[in-house]
Formats: sequence, C-alpha cells, structure tokens
Amino acid sequence: MSYPPYGGGGYPPQPGFSAPGGYGGGPGYPQQPGGYPPPGGAGMPTPESASAAAYGSAAPGGMPYAPQPGGNIGFNSGPPMPGMGPGPGYPGQAPMPGGPTGYPPQGGAYPGAQPGYPGGQPGYPGAQPGYGSAPPPGPGYNPAPPGGFGGPAPGYGQQPQQQPPYGAGGVGGPAGGYPGAPPAGGYGAPPAGGYGGPAPAAGGAGYGAQAPPSGGYGGAPQAPQQQYGGYGNPGAAGANYGNVPPAANYKTYEEGTLKPYSNFNAEQDCQALRKAMKGFGTDEKVIIDILGNRSNDQRQNIKLMYKTCFGRDLVSDLKSELSSNFEDACVALMMRSDEFDAYELRRAMRGAGTDEAALIEILCTRNNSQIKAMVATYKLMYGRNLEKDIISETSGHFKKLLVSMTAGGRQEHQAVDVNKARQDAQRLYQAGEKRWGTDENTFNMILASQSYEQCRAVFDEYIRVSHHDIEQAIKNEMSGDLCTGMLTIVRMIRNKHAYFADRLYHSMKGLGTDDRTLIRVIVSRCEVDMKQIKAEFQKRYGQGLEAFVRGDVSGDYKKLMLTLISGY
Repeated sequence: MSYPPYGGGGYPPQPGFSAPGGYGGGPGYPQQPGGYPPPGGAGMPTPESASAAAYGSAAPGGMPYAPQPGGNIGFNSGPPMPGMGPGPGYPGQAPMPGGPTGYPPQGGAYPGAQPGYPGGQPGYPGAQPGYGSAPPPGPGYNPAPPGGFGGPAPGYGQQPQQQPPYGAGGVGGPAGGYPGAPPAGGYGAPPAGGYGGPAPAAGGAGYGAQAPPSGGYGGAPQAPQQQYGGYGNPGAAGANYGNVPPAANYKTYEEGTLKPYSNFNAEQDCQALRKAMKGFGTDEKVIIDILGNRSNDQRQNIKLMYKTCFGRDLVSDLKSELSSNFEDACVALMMRSDEFDAYELRRAMRGAGTDEAALIEILCTRNNSQIKAMVATYKLMYGRNLEKDIISETSGHFKKLLVSMTAGGRQEHQAVDVNKARQDAQRLYQAGEKRWGTDENTFNMILASQSYEQCRAVFDEYIRVSHHDIEQAIKNEMSGDLCTGMLTIVRMIRNKHAYFADRLYHSMKGLGTDDRTLIRVIVSRCEVDMKQIKAEFQKRYGQGLEAFVRGDVSGDYKKLMLTLISGY
C-alpha cells in the first residue's frame, strides 16, 4: 500500500468523507501546507479513504472492490494480531494505542511516529529486516514470498530467535525460513544454484546462478584464481601443462634389499670369518652369510675389528682365499661406496683403452656429495687428479660432459619452475632441431646443472615444443660416446631404476657376461634402491632379476649375488 509523498499537500479530497479529529471544511482531507498530518494531532483516516487514495475510486466509496470480510484490498490479510480483537477503523483489528483506529505496521509505507499519528509505529528505515532488531512477526503479517524466502531476516551478525534446522525448502532450511545461525564471516553456505539469479518457482532452493563472494554476504569479492594442473596446485592431477604434474610427482621413492643386521656383533663376525679362512680350504658359505647380510657400515666395522683382533688385513685374506668373480664381489663389498667408485673409475681409465660406459654410469648417476667424496678418495688412493685423468682419456664434447659431472655442482635443491622449464625446452629446441648443426654446450649446460625434478619438467615441456621426445632429439643430433652420455643423463633423471635395470639386463644378455658391470651395479645399488630396480626389471623384461642371474652365473658367485638381490 502506498501514500502520497510528503510535502505534497496531504490527501486528495474524497467525496462523502468527513475529516475525523476535528477537521472540517468539506469532503475529504483539506490540503495541508506541510503535508499530512498537521502539527497538533489528527485521527486516522477511514479504511475507505485510505484505500481510495491508494487505488483510486473505481468502486463506490473510492475502493476498487467491495469491502472484503476480514480485511481490505491493499492490506495484508490474515487473522488479527495477538491480543487484539475487532475494533473500529480497520476491519478485524482492535484500536491501537495512541489513536482511535488501528492500522497494522506497514514496512516502508508510513513514516516514523508523527504528531497525531497512533504511537508505537515502527519508523523507517528502523526495525526493518536486516538493518536492526526485527520485531517478532505476527501471524498473517509478512508472509513468505514465493521462492522459499522465509520470514524477516535477523539483523546482520545477529542470531535469530529460533534456529530452524537445515532441510528441504527455504534457503538451506525448512520452507519459509532461513537456515540456522550464520557461521563466522557471513551467512550460511549458498544452496545449489548460487546467488543473484531468479529464485526457483517452488521450494526456494537457491538464489540463482551467481555465487556469493568468499567471506560471507557483504564481503568484498575476490578475484578468481587460475589454476594450471599441478604446478602451484598440488591437488590437481595429470601429466602436462594445463595438466602439469606437480613437483611431488617428480620425486622418487627408494628402498634397498640389503638392510643393517639387527643382531650385529663385529667381534663374533671377525672370529667366524677368520675360522672360515684359516687352515686348509675355505668355508665360502660363512663368508656369503656374513658379507651378504651386513650393511656397508657394519662391514667397515668388521674390517677394522678384524685387524684389531688378528693383526691381519681382511681384504688381503679374502684375496688370498678366494678367486675369480666371487673374489671381486667380496672385495667390492669390503670397500666404502666412495672407495669403490674411485676404484672403478681408475680401472676404467687404466691401461690401453677406456671403458667409457663405466665412466658414464658412475659420473652421470651419482649425486653431488657422492661425486665430491669420490674425487677426494681418488686423490687419496692413487695420488692423481680425477679431472685431469678424464681430460687425458677423453676428448671433445664428451670430455666436457664428464668434466661437468666431476664438478658436482648440480642444483639438487632447485624448486620446479615451470616457466623456466618452458624457456629451457625452447633453448634446447633452438640449439638442436631448429638449427643446422647442434649447439652441444646448451645441452650440456641444462642437463648438467639443473635438478632432477627441474630437468623432468624440461623434458615434459620439450615434447610440447617439438612434438617428440628429448631422447629422440639427442639421437638425431649427436653420436658416439656423447650421445650415450647425454642419453644416460636423461634416462637416469627420468627413471634411474629403469636405467640400472637396463644395465643389468645388457650385462647378462647374449653370450658371456659383463661381470664387472653386474658386480658394480648390484654392489652399489643393493642398499639404495634394489627393490625398485627389481620391479623395473620385471616390468620391462617379463622375468625376475633373480631368475635372470640364476640362469647366467654359477657357484658361490651366484649365491652371493642372489643374497644381495633378495635381501635374505
């Protein structure tokens, strides 16, 4: 229901009505200079005159329709307010305090209490839903509009008197009501459909299609966050940019088969070994049981204790009692890892020719700390500089690659940077396939300096740049030992367990056995990642590593190798 605005001169004259409250001068209300009502007090208009003012005079008496029982058109219908019975003025309503006739409170229609107007009326905009403390709704007043919106909302940040449970109907709650108490930061979570759009015709299940800003109603909207697969978005899955694997996917898990012996006693082991080698003949089983089931640290303690107890060198006794590949394997087990690497590097460069495959395998698969320990031990054991020996035994870009590996300067803790990976992939493409000839230095710089995780990201990006794999590009652009070295780095970075599985397979494939490679890989990896190597071997070749070793070697040598591989 509406009334003329203030300051317009009051209500228009209505024929057949007299002005209650002492006004005279003709039908209807007189024109007041200051608007309705004048100072000094005035009574309420009759329902007919008020309705006529709002709707015109289509029906007799100014009402568009005949008076209806229990209420007039234009006023909220329903039973009377609690505690009020029929009274004059408004059908079905008792007189309200402060005036002869009673009108129900009209939100947004009448002004606040004016002189002469019945008292106790809510002012505008005070006591409106959402602005302050809303008065308890009476029956029949403020009925729920279509779409599930309920009664008047409590003031912002205030708790409603009664908390309806969440359920069907309404906005996350019963029909005709709001949900329970809003959580901190705003009102309850929006129903399906979001906010801002038209409400459904039935059920009141949503505000529309537009979601509210985070932080609750009235909060400042936040800019949407763009996510690109895995990088910076650990929860995403996938393998490519737009679906790039997260950094965690570039890390690997490792576990060896040879574990420290739980009931280790260095003195007892020394006595057993001395007894096995003393006198006529040798008890190889005792040697296999002890050396094949002790960790490297425990074996070093045994070596020290053996000299302490007997004044003899354990390695020298093993060499004198054993022979062939079994001897080589036992001697390898008695070395520290850095000593064994230095020993193998010296063997690969000593005498006529060079074992480039051994140089590549050792230098391109060790981490920074292992390389630095190896370089220092090489100097200590042989009085030679490893880098100078490599320079004298190799040449060209292959020499540069091995010298880069010997420096041990890879950025091992470098975080994955997808933008840098994309740039490096483009540089590799420009240095190889995109030009006539090959810029090997660019390949060397990226493959030797970046962390394994970052290199894996570069390899993924290279596929998007060139539409084929980095290994194929290396094969097309390089040859000889340089190609082998670059491929070793790529394969080692991608899946070193698969790389070592390949090394073991090719050491035993065909006629004869490359026992040096077989011993080096098994001895150096049995405490690091032999479980993963075995799994890759089975996956790639359809046969277990143990079965392959059992069919290729024999004797005590085979027993020792199987003990190291199996871990029991």
